[in-house]
Amino acid sequence: MHPLLARRIRILLYLVAWVGIGLLLTGLFVLLRPRPLAHAAIFAGPLTAIYAFACLSAWWVCRSRPLGSAPPLRLAAFLAGAALQSAAFWTAAGAAWAVLLKTRAGIGPDRAGMMRDLLALFVAGVILYAQSIVAHYLALAFETARAAERRMLESQLSAREAELRALRAQLNPHFLFNSLNSINALVGSDPEAARRMCQLLGDFLRTSLALGARPRVALGEELALADHYLSVEQVRFGKRLSVTRDVEAAAERCLVPPLLLQPLVENAVKHGVASRVEGGTIRIAARRRAGRLEVSVENPFDADAPPRRGQGLGLENVRRRLEALDPGSAGLQVSREDGRFKAMLYLPALEREDGENGRHEA
Repeated sequence: MHPLLARRIRILLYLVAWVGIGLLLTGLFVLLRPRPLAHAAIFAGPLTAIYAFACLSAWWVCRSRPLGSAPPLRLAAFLAGAALQSAAFWTAAGAAWAVLLKTRAGIGPDRAGMMRDLLALFVAGVILYAQSIVAHYLALAFETARAAERRMLESQLSAREAELRALRAQLNPHFLFNSLNSINALVGSDPEAARRMCQLLGDFLRTSLALGARPRVALGEELALADHYLSVEQVRFGKRLSVTRDVEAAAERCLVPPLLLQPLVENAVKHGVASRVEGGTIRIAARRRAGRLEVSVENPFDADAPPRRGQGLGLENVRRRLEALDPGSAGLQVSREDGRFKAMLYLPALEREDGENGRHEA
């Protein structure tokens, strides 16, 4: 189908343009041989309507011979032939119409004037069809550019989704590895605690798998998953680990990528509380401000403790996921001050509407 016929507004604009061309032709015929304006309009009007649709054939002519598909001279000869054929058809239709008007209604010039009109019609036909060819080549170039842009965006989206899946796949084994280490440490010294930790770990893994299968989850669900994880670690660290939360209700409804907060909480336990003999308090805070969600995880750390293996891996995964999801308005900032380590997430404050699958920006 011709792209012009896909939308009514395009058809309307095209017909309006040809009304202008019909008026110009009417004026041309009056100038060539003085006659009543109405007679010239009766002759030019139907012919203009016929050629308006005949010029649409340039779309298929241009598609069959894309620019660069043939040597320039051969392509020019092909296009010139198409323009001459179209103009010849239009001139033949004009001759039949002129004879009909002259014989049936007595409208039109004499034989010499009729030949002059037909010659003007042929020249105008070649020019108009050539212009139609140029316009259609421009339309094809625009269509090709849009298709290339669409393919590029689809390729970028596929690459981004593949990266997200790869990063997400790195997280679950990381959780399991650390938790099994914790259970291993308790098996000999406190079998009951190890059993309880296995049960809590099972609950945590079930929840993490359910959340990980969804593209976005509410922050409240992420916080609940963090509570499952901290319950597991609480068995190991006992009183050395404490948690405080300062989360606004409006922030809990905001949507975030699944398993995004978990690496920050795990990092706070592993590289913060676990590195200190006296342990410490992990503080989790979240607020929504001016269309942006801010989530922070803060923990104490031992500045003199040597770096532990794997330090920074969870933070790097979070940072890369945010860059893949929304590099313009999402990110991760970390800071160290007065013996406290703070990881700050910021994302657009998106919230799912009730009864809908979509989301809107708050």
